[in-house]
Amino acid sequence: MPNILLVGNGAREHAMAEAISRSQHNPRLFSFMKANNPGIASLSEKIKLGGYSDLAAITGFATENKIEFAVIGPEDPLNNGVVDALTACGIPAVGPNKSLARLETSKSFTRNLVNKYHIPGNPQFNVFTSMDGVEAFLNKLEGIVLKPDGLTGGKGVLVQGDHFVTEDEALKLCQQILKESSSLIVEEKFDGEEFSLQCLCDGKTVVATPLVQDHKRRFDGDRGPNTGGMGSYSLPDHSMPFLKPQDVEEGLEITRQVAAALWKETGNPYKGVMYGGFIATKNGAKLLEYNARFGDPEAMNILPLLKTDFVEICRHIIAGTLDQLKIEFEPKATVCKYVVPKGYGLPADHPDAASSRDKIEVGNVGKARLYYSSVDKKEDGLYLSSSRAIGIVGIADNLEEARKIAEAGVKAVKGPVAYREDIGTAALIQKRIDHMKKIRKY
Repeated sequence: MPNILLVGNGAREHAMAEAISRSQHNPRLFSFMKANNPGIASLSEKIKLGGYSDLAAITGFATENKIEFAVIGPEDPLNNGVVDALTACGIPAVGPNKSLARLETSKSFTRNLVNKYHIPGNPQFNVFTSMDGVEAFLNKLEGIVLKPDGLTGGKGVLVQGDHFVTEDEALKLCQQILKESSSLIVEEKFDGEEFSLQCLCDGKTVVATPLVQDHKRRFDGDRGPNTGGMGSYSLPDHSMPFLKPQDVEEGLEITRQVAAALWKETGNPYKGVMYGGFIATKNGAKLLEYNARFGDPEAMNILPLLKTDFVEICRHIIAGTLDQLKIEFEPKATVCKYVVPKGYGLPADHPDAASSRDKIEVGNVGKARLYYSSVDKKEDGLYLSSSRAIGIVGIADNLEEARKIAEAGVKAVKGPVAYREDIGTAALIQKRIDHMKKIRKY
């Protein structure tokens, strides 16, 4: 009965806790959370609440409970060096050290790494620490993407046509970003469809998991502000209907080459999840960004389908022997829909913004799976926070059935909440297919 530490308190970590608990090794789960997630708490032997910058508290909790290994969920503790601190105490972790976590925590590091090692997939880009040369570079690009360097919770990327229109607007935004961030990345805008390729990596071997498509926009029809992700879907064949097999292979090969480059660059093997955000274009797969952990919501699409023992996977990642393990997933479709406060993603002065501290009730979600995210469990019930509240996942043999299960589950959550109805619908997916046909001219 191994003692395993989970760091994190979101719906992604609830799915990870569930995957750990299913292990044939009968693990005892110890969870360090910054807020009490009732789903994780119910699966844990013991929990401790604290901040992710309090490394002494995390390592102290790990050592006193004789942890065999740790699994790190979110990006903040990775950025704070939790893996380095645990390693110093003799406790290995599934998750990269602080230097390797720059794959996510520094967009300029990753762009420069891909460039230095001649790995395909990069856009035209430039990194600026002042406004010198920004306007001249903007003039070279047909479409513009602006990114601050650092963690932005999935909401920091500004895209021409979505967040601004003219070059003058782009220049003002560049000035604003440089006031708040040490550097600014300006990139060319790709035309295509995005897909999430989450890979398991032990430093040498990279194993792909089923493809997922996330939906960042707050409202149906991909409208409204960017969010941390309103939901996602995956298909029984583990691909996407708007992709060619070559797109997926190109994304996987880019990730393999990046893993090798990280080892050369830092002298350390990358052990954990390399989650590539890719976009299929008329010229193949291009790299948008990497995350150094599972996606949220994408973890909820793939971890419930995992047939291979998750504890075994973690042990092989740590040992560097992932090539010796066959990793399998159920051939099922999944639809994840996030239940959020009505005011989520809206300006503070919007009438619905006040909904974010209200009480909610969760009834019978039927066949759906429920993963708690940013909720606050008090003595008198469950309360919303300002962020995403509950991930509801439908799993079935086909996408339409999975969508119906998720939809029925969402309706069981009562209170001032909202969600996207169109995730997993045939109409939304057909829109993606038609877009790729148009740009690829077939």
